[in-house]
Amino acid sequence: MSAATYPPTHGLSGRPVDPADAGPVRVILVEDDHGDAFLVEELLAGARVAFELTWVQNLADATSALDSGVRCVLLDLNLPDATGMEGLTKVLELAPQAAVIVLTGLADEHRGVEAVAAGAEDYLVKGQVDGELLARAIRFAVERKRADSAALRLREAEMLASENARMERALLPTPLLHDDRVHFAHAYRPGRRMALLGGDFFDVIERDGSVFALIGDVSGHGPDEAALGVCLRIAWRTLVLSGVPADGMLPVLDMLVVRERHSPFAFATVCMVVISPDRGSADMYLAGHPSPILVSEPGLVAGGVGQLPMGPRGPALGFLPEGHWPAVPVPLPPSWALLLFTDGLFEARTGNGPDRLGEEGLVDLIARHHPGFPVGISWPETLLDAVEEQNGGALADDAALVVLSHAAEEEVR
Repeated sequence: MSAATYPPTHGLSGRPVDPADAGPVRVILVEDDHGDAFLVEELLAGARVAFELTWVQNLADATSALDSGVRCVLLDLNLPDATGMEGLTKVLELAPQAAVIVLTGLADEHRGVEAVAAGAEDYLVKGQVDGELLARAIRFAVERKRADSAALRLREAEMLASENARMERALLPTPLLHDDRVHFAHAYRPGRRMALLGGDFFDVIERDGSVFALIGDVSGHGPDEAALGVCLRIAWRTLVLSGVPADGMLPVLDMLVVRERHSPFAFATVCMVVISPDRGSADMYLAGHPSPILVSEPGLVAGGVGQLPMGPRGPALGFLPEGHWPAVPVPLPPSWALLLFTDGLFEARTGNGPDRLGEEGLVDLIARHHPGFPVGISWPETLLDAVEEQNGGALADDAALVVLSHAAEEEVR
């Protein structure tokens, strides 16, 4: 085994070598013929590109010389210990990061074509190569290999992102509503970049004429919080569909937070609303969560928009060893919209200063953007856009907004 470094500092076009390629290009020559090896050394010595050439005479020696720093392998297809595609296959396995150029004789040039089809970047015919052509072939092979590797990593990243997106979409709820008088709409924007799901969660289910709605917020907004949020949502849906009484649901979710959380300090806030079959009243359950905002006909609530009185509420889930979450009765007008939201909305900034939107500011913003009855399905997204505009850009925390609305019969007509 022998090695030589050829130090020219300018590329083929006469320009300085790209800083990304700082240092000589490491090349392994696998060639058992001394004359052919000497010729390659002489050709590279006169090139205008810096190369560090290591010559080995068989595949066994190449095995020990190939490491992650090798950028190119010049491979003779007729070696003492490997013939034809056997040597190429082994080199591709040992150095997947390196560009391979096979060296053939004039009589077996067709084998070079076969080698390219098998994974080599290029082939050269011995005796028909000068220094400039050899240097250019090496550089082009290295760049193609780097481009192919980058494209492969991009495809793998895109496939992983696509799979994650499909999984996250599958974990978002499909509301189970049968009453066409009750309309559902939502907006959801996770705080994590490039994600579809955060620590906020929500669901809506109709059971025996009553409409059960849930919104919650796991502390934090990373993948662990998202997983816990999905766990809580699915557990809640199971409780509703199993016929568990409303006042027995939050204690089960509280126990689930304690057993499933990734950190002993993790907790979740929850708001649950159970709307009566006649749509004229609701029971509200709060676990450390802000109460919903009620939008009604002007005059029934001041300005037609107001936050429901909080009343007695229990602690956040997972916060205290034993919690109690009493029902707060809420009368509803003939036409109404209930907005259940997470704190990512009212924690938005107003302008460049430290001031926050707050719950009162959110109520004012809703009053300015209320479209009237019936409430359109795009309203939550429009409202969330308005919150982000106040914030001066995307929100730092997860934000979820669920709207349940009901219009009086005369208004529906």
